[in-house]
Amino acid sequence: MRHDSPDPTTARWQSADGLSLFYRDFGSPDSATPPILCLPGLTRNSRDFIPFARRLAPRHRVLCPDLRGRGHSDPDPDWRNYQPPTYVADTWRLLDTLGLERVVVVGTSLGGLMAMIMAAQQPGRLAGVVLNDIGPEIAPEGLARIRGYAGRLPPVSDWAAATAQIRGIYGLALPDLDEDAWLDYAHRSYREDEQGQPRLDYDPAIGRAVQDVSGEAPDPWPLFGALTMPTLALRGALSDILSEATLTRMQAEKPELRVAVIPGRGHVPQLDEPTSIAAIDAFLASLLAQGRC
Repeated sequence: MRHDSPDPTTARWQSADGLSLFYRDFGSPDSATPPILCLPGLTRNSRDFIPFARRLAPRHRVLCPDLRGRGHSDPDPDWRNYQPPTYVADTWRLLDTLGLERVVVVGTSLGGLMAMIMAAQQPGRLAGVVLNDIGPEIAPEGLARIRGYAGRLPPVSDWAAATAQIRGIYGLALPDLDEDAWLDYAHRSYREDEQGQPRLDYDPAIGRAVQDVSGEAPDPWPLFGALTMPTLALRGALSDILSEATLTRMQAEKPELRVAVIPGRGHVPQLDEPTSIAAIDAFLASLLAQGRC
């Protein structure tokens, strides 16, 4: 199934600095439970969450935004704005535009970092958080890998080349995908330009922001400590981003943290694995039982 086909609802909102931003909206706005907000990874977009959202939509409203510079959202003319605090400000504006007081955040990679910032800023608005293969520390080998490809990949001429390129990036993390699944993954990652050629569906200047990290970064562990709401951490067993040592420390710092390790997955689990589905469904059920969802 191609993942850029029309969905039940697609709409736009405007950032504080005037960019037109895009989101997908699944399920009923009248659902009695807080919506689930799905935040994607660094170079990813809302299409990654379409199967996940469709599975949950009968019971929950699910919102899947494209961050600025990704998917159908406007690129930022100033690459320096491609930073988590900017994305978080955009996200609060989306929730305020929709009049949503409280959500459950499912954050993949960068999206999980955004969730931690959101928890530090307005903890009362987060009913729960799912961190998908991300924690307060990023393993150096994974960071080096991301810096090696973000904004640096050469253009491709057709979908076969696009599929080969994306498989070269994520093949070790998703070792069991077949040819059809890789073509599907390529369609989540690229869109055709005016000439009908696939182009990566993010602003290459995002890579410049990744390369430009300078100075001493603040200690990220206090951000993790801001997760006072129920939290589930997923880790791909093969991950080069969330190390076993970091996950162990996360559990020590937050003993009530729910954890699921996803076999046969690196960075990142796709949220369609049986272990992922079981962990997320149990987590949502626990929120409901606590009256939080």
